[in-house]
Amino acid sequence: MMENKWKLNGKTALVTGSTKGIGKATAEELAALGATVIITARHAEDVEKQVEQLRKDGFRAYGTAADVTLESDRLKLFRFVKNTVSGLDILVNNVGTNIRKRMTDYLVEEYHHILNTNMHSNFALTQLFYPLLKASKDAAVVNVLSVAGLTHLRSGAPYGMTKAALTQLTRNLSVEWASDGIRVNAVAPWYTKTPLVEQLLKDKKYYQDILTRTPLKRLAEAEEVASAIAFLCLPAASYITGQCLAVDGGFLINGF
Repeated sequence: MMENKWKLNGKTALVTGSTKGIGKATAEELAALGATVIITARHAEDVEKQVEQLRKDGFRAYGTAADVTLESDRLKLFRFVKNTVSGLDILVNNVGTNIRKRMTDYLVEEYHHILNTNMHSNFALTQLFYPLLKASKDAAVVNVLSVAGLTHLRSGAPYGMTKAALTQLTRNLSVEWASDGIRVNAVAPWYTKTPLVEQLLKDKKYYQDILTRTPLKRLAEAEEVASAIAFLCLPAASYITGQCLAVDGGFLINGF
């Protein structure tokens, strides 16, 4: 019984944006814990490569290319999951993007792109997969947020808005879907070594500012965020719902 609490044998998981960064590390972590993993991202060649590597490592994996900001691709992804593995126990909403600017400098197209990618697509995808999650009777949804949704960062207002909105979506759905056996939680990372921030960290002063504000004095590894996501999916976390777990090296709690 104790061992089963820390395994995902027999579970099926869908991780969006799972060919790079946190999404890739999460897919690998869930697979290592025994789950069958569905890989999806925009580029087919990246999906095929990730699926091939997971299978080579002895894990059960399937994949299909999809841009979850497009309704047609979300429907295609739903059909793929339903036809390939029939059910779904875990959904990790990992897809996200950002354009860092001051409020007054955003073009309306940029604003809508951030909102559509970070917020609308995650809402629509979670809504779409609800029937499969409900049928599981023991499902977990984990939304990948950011500390930018919990406090001010120099990441731009639209990014912070979308992450804050997903925090509230997490809370609402955790109550609304509790009777369906669906737990809904979130993780909020601080700066993590991923392709999304590589360019930003080339600014040595900005990088030093990050370390100064972080008690653990380093960035997170993608695998450290993935471990937190995986924990929230495990039977060991069966009484945890509606929570947002900061994976931030102490950033949020750091005072003067």
